[in-house]
Amino acid sequence: MTPEQFRTIGYRLVDWIAEYRANLPSRCVMSNERPGAIREKLASFPPYSGDEFDAVLADFERVIVPGITHWNHPSFFASAPSSTSLAAVLGELLASGLGVSCTTWHASPAGTELEELVMDWFRQMLGLSDAFHGVIHDSSSTAALVAALCARERATDDQRLGAGLHASSPLTAYTSDQAHGCVEKALLLAGIGRQHIRFIETDERYAMRADLLRTRIEDDIRAGMLPCVVVATIGTHDTAGVDPLVPIGRVASRYGVWLHIDAATAGAAMVAPECRPHWTGIESADSLAVDLHRWLGAGMDCTAYYVRDTDRLQRVMSTSHHGTMDDETTSYRHWGIPSDRRFRALKCWFLLREQGTNGLIERVRRDIQHAKWLEAQVRKADGWEVAAPVLFQTVCVRHIPHGLSSAEITSAEIDQHNLRWVERVNESGKAYLTSTLIDGRRVARISIGAEATELSHIRDLWALMQQCAGAR
Repeated sequence: MTPEQFRTIGYRLVDWIAEYRANLPSRCVMSNERPGAIREKLASFPPYSGDEFDAVLADFERVIVPGITHWNHPSFFASAPSSTSLAAVLGELLASGLGVSCTTWHASPAGTELEELVMDWFRQMLGLSDAFHGVIHDSSSTAALVAALCARERATDDQRLGAGLHASSPLTAYTSDQAHGCVEKALLLAGIGRQHIRFIETDERYAMRADLLRTRIEDDIRAGMLPCVVVATIGTHDTAGVDPLVPIGRVASRYGVWLHIDAATAGAAMVAPECRPHWTGIESADSLAVDLHRWLGAGMDCTAYYVRDTDRLQRVMSTSHHGTMDDETTSYRHWGIPSDRRFRALKCWFLLREQGTNGLIERVRRDIQHAKWLEAQVRKADGWEVAAPVLFQTVCVRHIPHGLSSAEITSAEIDQHNLRWVERVNESGKAYLTSTLIDGRRVARISIGAEATELSHIRDLWALMQQCAGAR
């Protein structure tokens, strides 16, 4: 493709994206394609010679688009927010067009220094002290793995450079029974066996009990184990529960255990100063992760990972035995797992320049207000229950069929009923929800946070929920 051909096709694609975003509310949120249908419509063998791009775009419209679930739809309430601001889309386009690798300062000076800048901007926006230094990872899953590796090496005095884990006592790790599955995955990949991962029970607000954490650590020490890392959560996936960082931080500090904070989605709320009491005690953390690609709209994939001990991070992430710091510049290849790194900082810079701190604060406040509005409607309605505290933008609800009490219907029947009405909502194409289990009960989970979502969409969702829950 020549630059002139790219110019012509590029204009068409920008027009397509603009039209797509403008007309998103008219689309069904979920794809209704059956498994295997997409591949059946495409060739089984790679093309021998290149196609005209008109043919590629035609297949994109005919085959790919119908198989898309629209995460930027204003009625997307499933999983967690994952909106992409159009400013970030333009930054992503430029980053791809430049095609640079931001491994060292010399590889791309602007790439390194812009990442330093935007990570410091976000640090200030989140209310973190300058003791934290940031780097962009692809996901909070990768950030959790990097934290687990750093914790492991600190606990074992860098034994990866010698006999490895074979030379240490059995390592143990701690997280809550509400932690995201990526935490367990990271701990397993770091070599901490499943039988040595302690899932600490939570209280009535689905927050880790620091007293039980301390007891488990002391029990493990007496048993000859080596406590390695505690992973606390700000905004658990199912209920948006908040672990108490002050007492957890005291426990971690007392026993010399690395403390990592998974704040993937709810961490974004901290741009609003009134939300910051939720993570009082954050300064006791050794590391923390906030997904910029979720609530804040930077677009997949972009996670801010902050760490206090950058020397430790670089020693663990480098294979050099002679130090990893360049004389005067930052080498981000020593701040994470991959050696090659995309220019993700550019879309973050575009996003922040276009939205401003105040724009992001207002979006967070708007979504929390929408969640509170929905919570109030559910509490007022007969047969509806709010299943967990509403702290941020996640609302968990449960419905008991009209005319019946919980004593007149089995819990299994209520679970099936709630599963069915959520399925009806999704099958309607008008909204997309997910369900989960809380205390063994099936509930619907509404996650608000798409950039285009307004109160009118929440009102429509509530009406649809009532309609689908009352269907027979």
